[in-house]
Amino acid sequence: MASSVAEADSIYGFEATTIMGLPKPIGDYRGKLLLIVNTASKCGFTPQYAGLQELYETYHDRGFEVLGFPCNQFMNQEPGSSEEIQQFCRVNYGVTFPMFDKIDVNGANAHPLYKYLKNQVPGALGVKAIKWNFTKFLVDREGHVLKRFAPSVEPKEIGPDIEALIN
Repeated sequence: MASSVAEADSIYGFEATTIMGLPKPIGDYRGKLLLIVNTASKCGFTPQYAGLQELYETYHDRGFEVLGFPCNQFMNQEPGSSEEIQQFCRVNYGVTFPMFDKIDVNGANAHPLYKYLKNQVPGALGVKAIKWNFTKFLVDREGHVLKRFAPSVEPKEIGPDIEALIN
């Protein structure tokens, strides 16, 4: 594991906690194309869960994963417990892609993975902060962050980027 965000040369040096409360090395996803997304259940962008699930179903067999990271930092739009979030995602959107424990994506308590993602691919005008729920990061099979997508970008719009990298 990387001892700091500055020392990491890919996302594989980080670990996160699954929504079931188990530690999960991000290195377990080595060799996969990833879309990493901060999510929320009570947001105007919440219906994007359906599109994320569709991407997951379309490309999973070809080495693609969506990793969802619930976050309550934006107007408290993810107030639920891990169990409530998991049930909400499964019942309302049929989510089967990996979900993780609720994290902070900005500020002093931001998860190290998100500090790394933001440093690798800043947003518009070089802003490193996450602007809102459903900001998406596309990561190649070697763990390098390639692209950042704004919350307003629908998952289906990312399909061509995935298609170009999946083979």
